[in-house]
Amino acid sequence: MVMSFFVMCGASSARALGAVFRGRRFPGSCTAPGDDAGSAAVEFAFAAPILFLIAVAAIEFGMVMLVTTLAESALRDAARFGVTGLEVAGQTRLERVVDMISERTFGLVNMEDADIQVLVYPGFEDVGLGESFVDGNGNGVFDAGETFTDDNGNGVWDADVGVAGAGGSGEVVVYRFRYAWPLLTPLGAGVIGTDGHLTIEAGLAVRNEPWGEGGAP
Repeated sequence: MVMSFFVMCGASSARALGAVFRGRRFPGSCTAPGDDAGSAAVEFAFAAPILFLIAVAAIEFGMVMLVTTLAESALRDAARFGVTGLEVAGQTRLERVVDMISERTFGLVNMEDADIQVLVYPGFEDVGLGESFVDGNGNGVFDAGETFTDDNGNGVWDADVGVAGAGGSGEVVVYRFRYAWPLLTPLGAGVIGTDGHLTIEAGLAVRNEPWGEGGAP
């Protein structure tokens, strides 16, 4: 009798296996009863956080790349305007440069928090250099009391010889943009950026066109 039971179960199990491959259960099988209703919801509950993180990361990096591209483009346009020496009625060249950057970043950048520098240098080889000094103690850095060359005449040693301004005819001008982009979610703060922000930077150096005493040609 026991043997007959196993034979019957074996036969019914074989039929059930075939039924599964055909996409249905065989009603007379010896498989344990069960219901897979709701399994999709459980699977989604496990997958949803990962999908959400991927989506947020894609949006985050997309926004950062967009703002970086806009900032670089805005600086190029501002530099094209600045090298001409043109003046807009009611605005200095520096004010117009800042407005152009604001317009071309389409409100994505809070200009009050953005650091925009326009510096004039004697030549391209001087960009980013500090004023020369006599390193008395040989530690490689300027220390108070050491002799230095005051290139810009402000009475103090400067780590950058650039002078704020849009520059005159034929002068070298550097345009720099720096902005702490606020991350959309603190989830990425532990991976990228600092204190919930990612620094976006752009810059370029140009030489102003030559113009006469009266301004731009």
